[in-house]
Amino acid sequence: MSETEPVVVAERSVSAGFITTIAVAAIVAVIVGIGGLVWCYGLQNHIAATDQKLADADKKNAQLNDQLEATRARLSATTETLSQNVGATQKQIDVRTATIIAAQRQQDAATAKLAQEQQTAEKQIGAVSSDVASVKTDVGGVKTDVATTRSDLENTKSQLQRVVGDAGVMSGLIATNHSELEELRHRGDRNYVEFSLQRGAQPTLLSSVKLQLKKVDDKHSRYTLTVSADDRNIEKKDKNLDEPVQFYTGKTPVLYELVVNNIEKNKVSGYLSTPKSAQ
Repeated sequence: MSETEPVVVAERSVSAGFITTIAVAAIVAVIVGIGGLVWCYGLQNHIAATDQKLADADKKNAQLNDQLEATRARLSATTETLSQNVGATQKQIDVRTATIIAAQRQQDAATAKLAQEQQTAEKQIGAVSSDVASVKTDVGGVKTDVATTRSDLENTKSQLQRVVGDAGVMSGLIATNHSELEELRHRGDRNYVEFSLQRGAQPTLLSSVKLQLKKVDDKHSRYTLTVSADDRNIEKKDKNLDEPVQFYTGKTPVLYELVVNNIEKNKVSGYLSTPKSAQ
């Protein structure tokens, strides 16, 4: 073998190694290129998705901005309305406060005036009470005098009823029982005839007159009878016990008088008084 053969062989070996290296490098480049293409494609898809998300986000942001502006507008209008209402309410509060203060002042003035009037009235009442106390003392004495006078008047009235008849003519003494009647007979001033009348019975003849009992109220000591004289009937209604019942009779009218001094159930008794000149 010549000296050139090793050199050729070495050159060939170097060429083959270089070619192999280039081939490997090419393959690696191809693989890297393919990987880069795949990465670029994926990156492009990711970028496209990201752009879509950004677009959607921008759209939502635009919607949110619109809503925010609308909300701000409503809030501004509400704030303005509220401010107006608050201003009006404050005015109303001020007016009401002023009214309450004025009313309170009037009430205080009225209370002070009332207290002053009450003090004046209490002073006047004190003075009047003192006068009333003295007047009460005088009135007490007057009441005693009035009671005494009233008692005297009642007694006088009772006596007058006993001596004045129902015809208004002054009568003589009145007998309230048989003993007193006998005493009147002994005086001899008039004629006296006793009688007893029964309700429902026939008329009873006494002197020149007839008496008939019509009604008896023994609880209240009253009676009603009819007097027949000179062809006429005279009704004496609701007469009292011991009351002089008077009437005139005769050609020359003279005063007759009857007194019932006892009343029982359906029965009365008493006497008839006639002048001495009567038949």
